[in-house]
Amino acid sequence: MIHAAASSAHHPAGAPAPALGGAGAAVPGTAATTPRATAGGTRTRPRDLWTRSRGFLLALAVLLTAGLALAALNSGARHGYLDPRSADPSGSRAVAELLKERGVTTRVVTTAAEAADAAGPDTTLLVTDPDRLGDTQLRDIRTAIDLSGGRTVLLAPSTLSLPALAPGTRIDGDSPAPDAHLDPGSTCTLPAATTAGRAATGGGHRYTTSSTGATGCYPSAGHPTLLVLPTGIRGGDTVLLGSEGIFLNKTLAEEGNASLALQLLGSRPHLVWYLPSLADGSTEGDRTGEEQSFLDLIPAGWSWALLQLFLAAAVAALWRARRLGPLVTERLPVLVRASEATEGRARLYRKADARDRAATVLRAAARERLAALVGVPAAQAHDPASLVPAVAARLTAGPPHDPATLLFGTTPTTDAALIALADHLDALEREVRTS
Repeated sequence: MIHAAASSAHHPAGAPAPALGGAGAAVPGTAATTPRATAGGTRTRPRDLWTRSRGFLLALAVLLTAGLALAALNSGARHGYLDPRSADPSGSRAVAELLKERGVTTRVVTTAAEAADAAGPDTTLLVTDPDRLGDTQLRDIRTAIDLSGGRTVLLAPSTLSLPALAPGTRIDGDSPAPDAHLDPGSTCTLPAATTAGRAATGGGHRYTTSSTGATGCYPSAGHPTLLVLPTGIRGGDTVLLGSEGIFLNKTLAEEGNASLALQLLGSRPHLVWYLPSLADGSTEGDRTGEEQSFLDLIPAGWSWALLQLFLAAAVAALWRARRLGPLVTERLPVLVRASEATEGRARLYRKADARDRAATVLRAAARERLAALVGVPAAQAHDPASLVPAVAARLTAGPPHDPATLLFGTTPTTDAALIALADHLDALEREVRTS
């Protein structure tokens, strides 16, 4: 095309353009002159791969980051919950410190076997999450309730654990949140409740029982949220508390929460604080005595989270996909011959007197083709120190013009000089190609 541009400088606008060949065939943007075209096909550069895939990779990175952040937040949301060693708002360190000042020792255990072994007549056993216990763990705690002669405090037990730990007791609905702070009630005879007064026992379960000798306090809608059941051994009892709010650091100073918590947990000199954990074997596999696999130990929530991330990644891949099937040849409404496009561009160069632009494109295309012929990397094709010696070494006879001048010389000042430059570049390329 550039050769045509140079030739059109001394041909009438309507005259046929000269034949294209050699350096004159270099048309930027066409398949014949694309620098990356080789005999074996088009070579894809790493930069092109990054350009095509960066959108998908960015979306995938955002999804993974968001998933990991949500997982970390969810996994840490209840970290230290009701833990007597935690000073977080949802921890219970304040209660433990107040009990320590009153001479009550606190021991933290994480298995039902340890809790049952530590239970005794001078011990208060606090089970923070009875519903997480499996059949074996429920039997251990029930044995401790029947034989220890001490106090057992169960926090918010539901239908999952009540039949095993408190037979004859059932849930009678939940206490609404607006009634979280309740009065002990006129029928309450429990000294700890009547002394403490209003406390945050609402907002959880309400209980009803058919057991004789039971004491109910802090009623909501006519049913107690705190229920004390006597055990078979004299002096022992079981306390069902519908809500754990009175033991949390953030609510301990409200109303009579501190007084009620200290009296319920401090009636014996020793307190066993049982925090059920995954290591306690409370899953279904442990209940049946079967060996658990690694996947069985993963909480169900994590499996759902991974599935959601996978689906999100699949949707993002479909969204960013370039095509969903094989390439289809598109029928263009108008077919323009390459020679016509070359002539049109040449006339534009001639009309604008763009000899500098024409010479620059002509030389750049020639340098790229010569670099491929003499083995110079494409990145160094426009470096005189790399290209000129390699081209000169392939010349068998001295050319009429210096390669450095032809490839990196000054801009032609006339149309005739531009045409001569195109001819000399063609001759140089032929000489290198046939050498």
